[in-house]
Amino acid sequence: MSLIPSFFGGRRTNVFDPVSLDIWDPFEGFFASPLANVPSSVRDTAQFVSSRIDWKETPEAHVFTADLPGLKKEEVKVEVEEGRILQISGERSKEQEEKNDKWHRVERSSGKFLRRFRLPENANLDEVKAAMENGVLTVKVPKVEEKKPEVKCIEISG
Repeated sequence: MSLIPSFFGGRRTNVFDPVSLDIWDPFEGFFASPLANVPSSVRDTAQFVSSRIDWKETPEAHVFTADLPGLKKEEVKVEVEEGRILQISGERSKEQEEKNDKWHRVERSSGKFLRRFRLPENANLDEVKAAMENGVLTVKVPKVEEKKPEVKCIEISG
């Protein structure tokens, strides 16, 4: 075992695994964490609740991209509420435990998530489209076409 810090992202696994890239940290848990007294089930749900969503603006639309691995499109809801609010929500169910099952590790999170975004004035709320492929949700909110002011040339007399 080594006391050298991990250069591979701080992942943790079995210290007896000979092919593991992870390095044992003797100080892990030594310093108090704000979540130290929170039950692990709540911490796991909190990880899923704060689903990360990217929002980019292109010349044509606002595009939201969310990684939702393991979810089906039926488990995700995309809504536009009053006041130009885009709401993305869903739920990942916890796997049913059988009476004779023995769990060695539970790392996948479960629970509900909800994210809300206030859309800008130039969003066309009637043309919002959503698609889900391979656990990635993409929501496209087209922009309203800006009317360019008419320029009228005035002839100068004189």
